[in-house]
Amino acid sequence: MMNLTAQTPAPTTPAVIGLTSIEAEERLAELGPNTLPEPEPPSPLRVFLIQFRNPIIYILLLASALSFATGRIEDGLFILVVLLINASIGTYQEYSADRAAAALRKLEQPSARVIRDGVACRIEAKRLVVGDLVLLESGDRIPADLMLVDASDLRCDESLLTGESMPVAKGRTVEGSSGETASSMLLAGSLVTRGRAKGVVTATGTATMLGGIAAELGRASSSQPPLVARLAKFTNALAVFVGLAALVLVVAGFMRGLPLHDLVMMSVGLAVSAVPEGLPIAISVALAVSMRRMAARNVIVRSMPAVEALGSTTIIATDKTGTLTSNVQTVTEIRLPDGTDIALDAHADLDKCEIRASGLDSDLVRERARRLLRAALLANEGTLARRDDLWVAAGDTVDVALLAAGRKAGLGQEELNDRYPLAARIAYEPEHKYAASFHHGSDRIHVFVKGASEVLIEMSDRMDSAGNVVEIDRASLLAQKEEMAARGLRVLAFAEGEIGASLAGSLGHGHLVDLVLLGLAGLQDPVRPEVPNAMKDCHAAGVEVVMVTGDDPRTAAAIARDAGLSFHAGQVVSGHDIDEAARAGDQRLDEITREARIYARVQPTQKSAIVASLIRNGHIVAVTGDGVNDGPALKKAHVGVAMGLRGTEVAKESADLVVTDDNFASIVAGIAEGRAAYRNIRKVVLMSVATGAAEVLLFMLALPFGLPMPLLPVQLLWLNLVTNGIQDVALAGGRPEGDELAGPPRSPLEPVLDRTMIRRVVQSTVVIGGAAFLAFQWMIAHGYGVPEARNITLLIFVMFENVQTLACSSERRSIFSVDILRNRFLLLSVLAAQTIHISAMYVPWLSGTLGLSPITPLEWGLSMLIASSLVLVTEVDKFVSRRRRDRSSHA
Repeated sequence: MMNLTAQTPAPTTPAVIGLTSIEAEERLAELGPNTLPEPEPPSPLRVFLIQFRNPIIYILLLASALSFATGRIEDGLFILVVLLINASIGTYQEYSADRAAAALRKLEQPSARVIRDGVACRIEAKRLVVGDLVLLESGDRIPADLMLVDASDLRCDESLLTGESMPVAKGRTVEGSSGETASSMLLAGSLVTRGRAKGVVTATGTATMLGGIAAELGRASSSQPPLVARLAKFTNALAVFVGLAALVLVVAGFMRGLPLHDLVMMSVGLAVSAVPEGLPIAISVALAVSMRRMAARNVIVRSMPAVEALGSTTIIATDKTGTLTSNVQTVTEIRLPDGTDIALDAHADLDKCEIRASGLDSDLVRERARRLLRAALLANEGTLARRDDLWVAAGDTVDVALLAAGRKAGLGQEELNDRYPLAARIAYEPEHKYAASFHHGSDRIHVFVKGASEVLIEMSDRMDSAGNVVEIDRASLLAQKEEMAARGLRVLAFAEGEIGASLAGSLGHGHLVDLVLLGLAGLQDPVRPEVPNAMKDCHAAGVEVVMVTGDDPRTAAAIARDAGLSFHAGQVVSGHDIDEAARAGDQRLDEITREARIYARVQPTQKSAIVASLIRNGHIVAVTGDGVNDGPALKKAHVGVAMGLRGTEVAKESADLVVTDDNFASIVAGIAEGRAAYRNIRKVVLMSVATGAAEVLLFMLALPFGLPMPLLPVQLLWLNLVTNGIQDVALAGGRPEGDELAGPPRSPLEPVLDRTMIRRVVQSTVVIGGAAFLAFQWMIAHGYGVPEARNITLLIFVMFENVQTLACSSERRSIFSVDILRNRFLLLSVLAAQTIHISAMYVPWLSGTLGLSPITPLEWGLSMLIASSLVLVTEVDKFVSRRRRDRSSHA
């Protein structure tokens, strides 16, 4: 449990009159400003250098060094240029993402009203110090941890800290009581929704509860993005492969008696062949394109690997308040005393909604509901008014919710106040649990009361039944209240009465007699309208969803049902259960999180423990939230998703993604984009690895047959970085295929090169490398010079790349069923690769460097015919795979 008491001893009585300016400045110099530490953003140079921390980059740097050492300056420079381009792209993308996130930050400087030198004044919140006397009223954000010294009808919204959706009543601790309680403490970051107060600052900055959470966020995240982990394994395996292949080549060369220079050149060529130089650029492009698409769908990406991490997600641990719900209290149901139930549309336009009632007595039901809402509006201290075509509210969230319900019923607060002039008012007090107002009538005083249902049921002696006033049935009303509360509703009751006009001068609690109970109203923080469909999409996509909230289990379960979350009673656990399991050890906690779907009454530290347990259970975890209390869990998860509209800065800075419209459905759209990005990365990996492996196979076959080096290192660079590179970028930026959410997420243990990819790489390697070798051997045997044979062999590889690019446009569908025009850039990249390669044959300085020469139409046609053999192999493999999936799906 988080300690809610002050971390610095509360000041003594003299501090209640406030500090002097001199005292405040001394304490500010001693304790520092009332701010949270902000991480210093890395310099552009540091971001640029980080781009080189990649095993593929290390291999390329080694190949460049070998090229320079053997005099192949063109090769070495070519590799370095590519590395610089890749690093520049990565730096630009990260800079752009940080700018987009920074644009979400609030520009206003928070302030606070304090007593300084005996005078009330407003200062910057960062200049608050321990001992300051702060003045608060409805609508103020609490600037530091405070101990109350005076309060009147005070309620605070602590949802962004604790997850509790309902405002919390606050009051002074009675002198002589046993210690401080949470009700006398005001926490930095919470909001005053009602009343006025004075409080003495007990902690500022990092010493506040908010500061404790921020300190937790300062620790490095223990989770690694799935893409980073997969690519690390892939590149490490690739490095081992290159090393073994080079060793075999050198040993075979020594056995043949080749000179050292030729062996070094062949080793350089092999390294250039095996390493997919364009892969880092292609991956950056794939993630950058998805970042732009996500931005168009209201998701700002702050970390590029988070794009794919969201697509890999197997479970979403979502906050309730402000994420699944609107974080706005709303009247969703009116229950009349005779059991008549009236539903109000939680998300209706206040100007268009009306009370819907069916049956013969529809008009009577509507009139009885308006009578109840009249009492709700007159015994109300909030305001709801239209300004510049927007509804602007002030006051307690419950009062505002009642005003909105009245507006839906066609009732206006101003019109009612004009009709019933106010005579006196009894403000809501926690000890009374009701509020009342007295209004002048023609010859009577009208009394209207709202408050806790059990209190008003006891206060009333009659009730409305079918439009008639009858004796109250308290047992029936209490049963109705319990039934509504069991569905997660906060239940209020409303009553009215009349007293003689002669009593107008002495109105008070004692005049709340002969009341007629008008009915009950159920309030809740309603589920966002788009959430149920988004839940269905998650289910279809095989992504589990769990709710983690600070609310009580009953409310959490009711909201979960409305949201479309599937669960049973045994899958609802509390923060207390989490604490007990954690004390028993990780194994016990992991057993709970394997089954639980709703976590209620959860504290921030418990959220982090839940996320860590889900990760131990093998999940790729996404955490959504908007509050300060969500920050540690957002940081610990594989991908943190913060809400942009209502989210706190702590949540946004902790997250990898920010949803600018606070729409849970946008997260699901982001999952689809993330899966599409990973599909594109797989396509690029298949293209690059298969081409590189085919080049290695060509070298390995040429050596035992005594053939010269089939391709020069500079030709391999041209092949891998220019012709192949153009098509890699096109594959990386390919459009989603549309079925990304049609199946479950891939296993967290799945490598980049899974069984399907390895099979297809082997097939392509054998076809491309084998065909190129046979063509090269045939040309050498039939009198072609080595430069001419290399020229045509290079063209054959370009042709194979063209064919494989088209074949890779979809992993599952036939090349003949894919709408190539849907990704016009892909088709253009194939044409561009051909055009650039053929054009290079006619550019003197380029053809000389690359060893190219013009070819005849017959040679071009034969090369295309050879490359077309790959289509047959690829189509057969896809057909067999589809049949196998169809059989398994019907089994």
